[in-house]
Amino acid sequence: MTDESGSSRPPQQYRRWLPDRYAFGGLVVAVLFVWLSLTPTLLPRGPFFQGLVTGVSAAVGYALGFLGSVLVRHLVRREPSARVKTWVRRGALVIGLVGTAAMLVWFANWQDQLRALMSAASFPWTGYVVTVIVAVLIFVLLVAISRLLLRAVRWVERKISRVVPRRISATVIGVLAIALLFALLNGVAVRVIMTGLNNSFAAVNQETKAGDEPPTTTLRSGGPESLVTWDSLGRQGRSFISRGPTVEELSAFNGGRPALEPIRTYAGLASGGDSIRESAQLAADELERAGGFDRAVIGVATTTGTGWINESLASSLEYMYNGDTAIVGLQYSYLPSWLSFLVDKERARQAGEAQFDAVYDKWKQLPPETRPKLVVMGESLGSFGGESAFGSVDDVEARSDGVLFTGPPNANEIWTDVTTNRDPGSPEWLPIYEQGETVRFGARAPEDLPRPDTPWGKPRMVYLQHASDPIVWWSPELLVSEPDWLKEERGYDVLDSTQWFPFVTFLQVAADMAVSTGVPDGHGHTYVVDIADAWSAILAPDGWTPADNERLRTVLAEMGADG
Repeated sequence: MTDESGSSRPPQQYRRWLPDRYAFGGLVVAVLFVWLSLTPTLLPRGPFFQGLVTGVSAAVGYALGFLGSVLVRHLVRREPSARVKTWVRRGALVIGLVGTAAMLVWFANWQDQLRALMSAASFPWTGYVVTVIVAVLIFVLLVAISRLLLRAVRWVERKISRVVPRRISATVIGVLAIALLFALLNGVAVRVIMTGLNNSFAAVNQETKAGDEPPTTTLRSGGPESLVTWDSLGRQGRSFISRGPTVEELSAFNGGRPALEPIRTYAGLASGGDSIRESAQLAADELERAGGFDRAVIGVATTTGTGWINESLASSLEYMYNGDTAIVGLQYSYLPSWLSFLVDKERARQAGEAQFDAVYDKWKQLPPETRPKLVVMGESLGSFGGESAFGSVDDVEARSDGVLFTGPPNANEIWTDVTTNRDPGSPEWLPIYEQGETVRFGARAPEDLPRPDTPWGKPRMVYLQHASDPIVWWSPELLVSEPDWLKEERGYDVLDSTQWFPFVTFLQVAADMAVSTGVPDGHGHTYVVDIADAWSAILAPDGWTPADNERLRTVLAEMGADG
């Protein structure tokens, strides 16, 4: 078939199923977003993940550019000549190719700098090919999905228009869109989605990591005389109970002194209890059943979404006190930490408060002279839950013997208050609060925790946070406000070329969260050996020496966060 000019053109009924040409305005903005996705950020990225980020960025840019071009065409009826269009397109093509090449060179440069700074593996030369291919595929896929959704809406609108006037059909579509938006905002859709996600991750929770076996001792949950079963602990709970230093390892570390077997107790989502508070009470009862209140130190370990506990946090105390410890954990969700943080923070808050209160209520009934030391620990969302047990720093002093939080999210209330009200002259990434009287911060703990050179009272509270940890620095304020950690003197592992851009930095740091644990210890969201220095500063046992601390750092380095 030919049109009036004699050119070939497919029939109209088939044309709508052919791929549409990409809008010029959309492509221009898409290329700009590609460039922005290649700007310096907190952490190095692998080829596939960078391709994913770039592809998604391009698709978002295309959508914005397409909508912008539609608006411009609506407002400006006059079309430029074909010759002007041709020159503009050619110029844009040249600028796009040259600019993209230049941005890839810059990307390679800052990636090399950052990887050298963090002692990470170099970016492979084949990675650039992988990045480009993945980015193009993701972009094409997302644009295609968007077009299908638009066509579906138009199809529904056409069907309705056959029955009622077009104005009414447009109104019906609008009402349906508003109803969908209302469902999302009032939580109906969220609850449906959350139910599906919980069911999916519940299946993962039933799995058991290789090497994790039911305990044969009464000192561990899931073992003989336990109030909870092994199967009820969940994947992360079974891992926590199964691991940790043995009596022989503890004794050898402490110069041959006879060691006690550490107590570890835990309550999973399936362990019993119809509410978080009932589950927390069960965990405290299990701690008491195992003899935890007869030990020198009780550690309340608030968990991440899935129930994970950083093994270094627990093992450090057990090595320091030669096993004379009892640590209790509580699972409150099936969801991964990042997802639980985004959609279910209130549950983490409730769990942290209920878990500590259940243990504290039993602890405070003991004679003061015979009470064990009571400490709280948690990483990431675990620190968020752990903070929820206390209203302020004064409350920490009144109701505990020490607190250690690693990688605290930006939403932590006590952390936010302390950081915001830091002493003048101290940077946001390593603040000093009230001359370090109670709370201190460490990025590189051995050299940071002695800051400032003033008396450090007891009990003590420590936050370990790396300058390059996106979990710590991501917040909605990044959308429109430059943070102090980029205004002030940079942290030890943040490049000077990392700058704040509205919206862009928010998205870049959000993307960094997905790879936050893929870097060596001491950077990003990986906290291992410095935990030894933190516990030594908070609650060192009698006779503990700097040499002991160095040996513990070596043990933790060999063990890693997962034990």
